[in-house]
Amino acid sequence: MNVAELEAVTQTYGPVTALHDLNLEVRAGELTALLGPNGAGKTTAISLMLGLTRPTSGTVRVLRGDPRHAAVRARVGAMPQESALPGALTVRETLTLFASFHAAPLQVAQALTLAGLDALAGRRAARLSGGERRRLAFALAMIGNPELLLIDEPTTGMDAASRQAFWAALQELKRQGRSILLTTHYLEEAERTADRVLVLHAGHLLADGTPAALRAQVGGARVRFRAGLTLTEVQALPGVQEAQVGMDGQADLHTRTPERLLAALVAQGVPFSDLEVHRATLEDAFLTLTSSGQPRLSPQPVHPSPASTLPRGA
Repeated sequence: MNVAELEAVTQTYGPVTALHDLNLEVRAGELTALLGPNGAGKTTAISLMLGLTRPTSGTVRVLRGDPRHAAVRARVGAMPQESALPGALTVRETLTLFASFHAAPLQVAQALTLAGLDALAGRRAARLSGGERRRLAFALAMIGNPELLLIDEPTTGMDAASRQAFWAALQELKRQGRSILLTTHYLEEAERTADRVLVLHAGHLLADGTPAALRAQVGGARVRFRAGLTLTEVQALPGVQEAQVGMDGQADLHTRTPERLLAALVAQGVPFSDLEVHRATLEDAFLTLTSSGQPRLSPQPVHPSPASTLPRGA
């Protein structure tokens, strides 16, 4: 079952078109990463799912209903990029206040533990660091006990330990059966934790698949070594698809056949050092997709349920 769907959605703001005839789905029980460069339309897509804006054309469904309806919004948690927090209240008081807005909220103690805020429960929100404020925003997103969680750039401002704890909390939420859609610029985190990755570029969906499937579209490996070769000599090595050579003689190249390339270096008697070989990552796939602007994986079509179909423009 899909917990959120955008069908043929176009969103314009005056002369700017943020989304172009976009079809996108978020599946139940999955952690889905929505990736794209700045201005790709990620925040616009999340705003539509939160019912904060109405699409210029197309249909938006969340939990089989209209995201602008109160009954639907009560089942969705949101963690925006920036949150206005009541600075005079403590962390515990803030969560207690927000819990009172919901019919069946999480226990405040449970939300504190989930967000790693137990030690900060008595601190006023105005005295929290940037990373601590993000953790409180996460706790507020969860306090309503939502079925679907929409998160925009969650780990911005968090230190390494806080990011690790945050991803562990998301994995626990997924084990509980909750559905999660998030945007992030930390592609290595998305590669490690996401079940599916959606890549947006200029309002179009370029790819929809698992991290492994997207990496397979790029294939090969990134190879680095120092050998004093010129760029022309490096490009002439077998299987090199792209390459650059720094002033210090370090070659940085991409190849689908790293073993063949290294065998050629040895066979030619080329002395080299500082060798690094990295298999293609999600970041490699992301850069390849967004540089070309062409879809690589065809997303599955959205099939709306007749009982839940809303009029165009909903």
